[in-house]
Amino acid sequence: MNPRWLMRMALWARNPPSKRRIQIVVFAVVCTAILYGIEQYFGWPEALTVEKIGNRGLRQ
Repeated sequence: MNPRWLMRMALWARNPPSKRRIQIVVFAVVCTAILYGIEQYFGWPEALTVEKIGNRGLRQ
């Protein structure tokens, strides 16, 4: 473990984050998990998939 993380954990132990900040982080994690679940269930939209053009597009 990096010493920087140990220092950060020590600071958090002395001055814990506010309840509001914890709620924001939990909300962000829940939203990310929901979006991931939707993507896994329904799949990735084909309209957002990048098409490969190969080397033909680069040659003149």
